[in-house]
Amino acid sequence: MKFKIYSHLHRVTYGDCTQGNHVYYGRYPYLLEEARGEFFRYLGTTFHDYHKKGYLFPVSEVQLKYFAPAKYDDELTIECFITILKGARLGFGYRIKKGSVNILEGETLHGCTDSKNKVKRLPNQLKDRLNSFINDKAS
Repeated sequence: MKFKIYSHLHRVTYGDCTQGNHVYYGRYPYLLEEARGEFFRYLGTTFHDYHKKGYLFPVSEVQLKYFAPAKYDDELTIECFITILKGARLGFGYRIKKGSVNILEGETLHGCTDSKNKVKRLPNQLKDRLNSFINDKAS
């Protein structure tokens, strides 16, 4: 299965950086969340819209692999793609690049629950929207 990629641009802010002018390693999950939120917005909805309908998507796992530092004022491309879309599970893969340089690769895994943490199947509307980013044809 081949996945289509959504790309989001982020300019590194001063607040993202350590005194050594690297993006602080703990900031990367925020950048991934920013890209994931913009991906949902691109699909025509927001996480908040789903929350209002009683769907939450808590993170159950995060994996990050760092390759090179990003610095203040760098323009980063954050690539986001679907890795899992099944039942109550949703996974996103990420690549952060500065030009052709790989900065980070990662994945977040999410469950779908209600506000009382009871597992729910992913809403059909969301599955339909996300399925547009899954391409079963090999390229």
